[in-house]
Amino acid sequence: MRRLVTLVAAAVLALPVGGSAGEPAAAPPPGQVPAGLRAAAGTPVCTVDDKRLPEVSGLAATDDGYVVVNDSSDVDNRRRIFFLDRDCAVDRTVRYPSRPRDTEDLTRAPDGTIWIGDIGDNDRVRETVALWKLAPGADSPVLHRVSYPDGAHDAEALLLAADGTPIIVTKDPGTPGLYIPSRALRTGQTTPLRKVGQFSLPRSTTSNPFSIFGRQLVTGGAVAPDGSRVVLRTYADALEFDVSGGDVVRAITEGTPRTVPLPDEPQGESIAYSPDGRTLLTLSEKGDGDSAADPVLLRYPTAHQPRPEPSATPSTVPRSVPGGTAVNGERPAESSREISGNFVGAVAGILLALVAIAGFAVRRARRRESGGVR
Repeated sequence: MRRLVTLVAAAVLALPVGGSAGEPAAAPPPGQVPAGLRAAAGTPVCTVDDKRLPEVSGLAATDDGYVVVNDSSDVDNRRRIFFLDRDCAVDRTVRYPSRPRDTEDLTRAPDGTIWIGDIGDNDRVRETVALWKLAPGADSPVLHRVSYPDGAHDAEALLLAADGTPIIVTKDPGTPGLYIPSRALRTGQTTPLRKVGQFSLPRSTTSNPFSIFGRQLVTGGAVAPDGSRVVLRTYADALEFDVSGGDVVRAITEGTPRTVPLPDEPQGESIAYSPDGRTLLTLSEKGDGDSAADPVLLRYPTAHQPRPEPSATPSTVPRSVPGGTAVNGERPAESSREISGNFVGAVAGILLALVAIAGFAVRRARRRESGGVR
């Protein structure tokens, strides 16, 4: 897989990034990781050595530990919500009432409610995806099905707006889309999603196992405990945005991120803020092979610089209805920022999507052939 990705990346990187042949390349956009920057590795916190957790893709921090989920798995005891202590040892697990398809991210609300994004779709064939909601003290999560308005999408990032609205960020190469429920979620019903924007990933040179492919796909996200910042990650970098007026969508679609390099994580698909909001926490999937090292929870400093709040709340901040779903103050579906996109992402999008589908299929097939025992 990695060899194939590298070959595709090399071909894409050979393309000119100027407006036409012979023109100089455009200046790096704000938030880009400067060329030549030496990225610092994260500080180890603890090691996840439980054999049930080889493919952690969602992470949240609590006052006394962490909450994690694996992504799709054919092994029953891996399909759980895992609560870890501060040493990354499994303290307890919660079962799903029915089998999830592909749990890719989770986020924790201020009241302790856990939301799990069953939103992975490598082959883009799912008619619905799902959000699982685990209330504090509940024995099992509640299932909410949702559907995209414009066809299937693969996604690995789930966020919560200030009013509790779930926000799905897709894994579309280069220009991820943001979707929210169009009305209050109800059990036993499929709720249509509504697209509320998209944004362009800044260019990066951060080293990672998947080369350019790893810099063009959003694999996780989190909102700071005080709601003042939101972070999205790729396989290479963390992109942190300032949030004003509780509007997470506007922060991402209109803001300029600060980039925190996450160099050479084996397959980084999870990110969270520490409970005090001062650091970022990441956890990678375990590498292929029985001899691969156990995943290590890493800590990175944020690049946060406080900014003053505006004097008035923007009129486009969505109001909420029961259930926390934004329905008023709609944003335009597209803007000049969205249409412009990222050049590299636009050129490489189809190739990267094909590589993603083929690569992950091969990787998971190998794991199934191994018998799913580690």
